[in-house]
Amino acid sequence: MRIAVPNKGRLHEPTIDLLERAGLHIENTADRQLYADTVDPDVSVLFARAADIPEYVADGAADVGITGLDQARESGHDLVDLLDLGYGRCRLVLAAPEDGDIADPEDVSGLTVATEFPRITRAYFDRKGIDCEVVEVTGATELTPHVDMADAIVDITSTGTTLQVNRLAVVDEVLASSVRLFARPDVADDDKVGQVRTAFESVTAAEDKRYLMMNAPREALADVKEVLPGMGGPTVMDVADGETEHVAVHAVVDERAVFEVIDELKRVGASDILVTEIERLVE
Repeated sequence: MRIAVPNKGRLHEPTIDLLERAGLHIENTADRQLYADTVDPDVSVLFARAADIPEYVADGAADVGITGLDQARESGHDLVDLLDLGYGRCRLVLAAPEDGDIADPEDVSGLTVATEFPRITRAYFDRKGIDCEVVEVTGATELTPHVDMADAIVDITSTGTTLQVNRLAVVDEVLASSVRLFARPDVADDDKVGQVRTAFESVTAAEDKRYLMMNAPREALADVKEVLPGMGGPTVMDVADGETEHVAVHAVVDERAVFEVIDELKRVGASDILVTEIERLVE
């Protein structure tokens, strides 16, 4: 099975990290390399531009691909969205000059909209029943309203800074995007594809989770359980300390809750509390 992954740009490093954490270490990599093997003899990697990955998957050069939802939608290919990988989040938005007359999508009726995503943009206006001219550009989309090439734009934004610098205001959200795992319909149910999907899912499930281990007096176990519901309840094991009967308690908690949880655990009698990161979590 071949996986198409971004060869450069902001999606490259997070994707390589995902493969590593999922146990698919890439071997014999080199600059400008198109293909690489992984430690799994049945899985190889194809490096490609993020925008080209849907084409490679649809044409059979790769079986699955990792790229943004925006790229897959713009390609127009019939691909199966297997898994949201949780990174590369951004928005495709309709934006117009701050001091202009466009405040709602309907205000662009009869006007011109510039974008690098003409397929998504036309589909968006068709859904809303708005008739406007969509002009495809290949870069510097945010400049087009200021040089009389367009009245508004549809463009990608992550933080909104570029729009603000160019005195553009968001009128509406066209598409919320993130990096996904895509497959061709004819291989989406293959066992190996399912194995890779499960491996990736175990990595995403472990994000923002921490594993807590501690000792606690058995008599305080009920109070500890109140603090640590965990995933289906904490794991409890006997500990022989030679003096007082203690138990070892293990649980998975949200990273955001760790600070307060530790304070509560100490208050109810837990000790020797250890917090570790989780590489993968198979639910």
